[in-house]
Amino acid sequence: MQRRRVILKGISAAVGAGLSMPSLAQSTLPVVRIGYQKFNTLNILKETGYLEKALAPLGTKVEWREFLVTSLVTEAITAGALDIGHASDGIGVFQQAQGKGLAYLASESPYPEGVGFLVPSHSPIKSIRDLKGQKIAIGRGYNTHYLLTKALEANGMTNSDVDIVYIQLPSDHLAAYQAGKVAAVGLWDPFLAAAQVATDSRLLFDGTGFTGNRTYHFAQPNFAKAHRDVVKIIFTELEKANQWAQRYPNEVIDLFSRQLKIPPDVITLATKRRRYGLTALTPAIAREQQDLADVFLRLKLIPKAVDVKEAFLNLDVV
Repeated sequence: MQRRRVILKGISAAVGAGLSMPSLAQSTLPVVRIGYQKFNTLNILKETGYLEKALAPLGTKVEWREFLVTSLVTEAITAGALDIGHASDGIGVFQQAQGKGLAYLASESPYPEGVGFLVPSHSPIKSIRDLKGQKIAIGRGYNTHYLLTKALEANGMTNSDVDIVYIQLPSDHLAAYQAGKVAAVGLWDPFLAAAQVATDSRLLFDGTGFTGNRTYHFAQPNFAKAHRDVVKIIFTELEKANQWAQRYPNEVIDLFSRQLKIPPDVITLATKRRRYGLTALTPAIAREQQDLADVFLRLKLIPKAVDVKEAFLNLDVV
């Protein structure tokens, strides 16, 4: 409770009257079900308790559901078990290609430094071109898969020029890397930061210049249209939490290190390179996401081409 009071006080000081409560018609939604993963902005919003207070006048309660991976968040939304939630950029493409009917509502700020590739400090690999013929651990269809593809292409190479080892769990990525079974490993925060702190490694490259590594917020389009008042309030309160997180990184570090049971120095490294804030769905973001979809189609990770813009639902909630 003490931590929640600190966060509430901090948000009040950070945003004050900067974001006012929208004037909306009475909702008929008794409960909104929100899916989240720890180390994300919805997690911060949950901790504040602000959303519950903001929705109380509409008679809408909040039910939070935590998931280990965000692919399960989107699956739950399409199955009708959730109303709204967040997921990584690649997951949105997979869902659209499978015809699941999910709608993008908004984007978080880009986080290119939150995904990258490590090599041992003593490795002779000094550049992306030096990866030719080397074993590299990534997740199939993960943000690391897209990043590696873009980085290789920027250096006149393709995925066939390297020996890709597909591994699902980040803990297994790191185990293979530490055992010397792969020459390089692709990871994302907080796992990337944890590996940088815990191993004698060098960052070969991150997503800068290659990928926005964005998180998106999703819902079923019919839900979002029918309950636009609730969705608007969710994003209003989420942006307050984002502004607080941007201004008070030490409190964010304390929150995440406690929740994830990760040493503060790991969360500190991840937080230093992260920017918090919501972004409306723009043509530039559509192009960014479309490139990811086109790459995944070329790699035969999705069964058909998709037009990402068709899944963008611009309700003016951000």
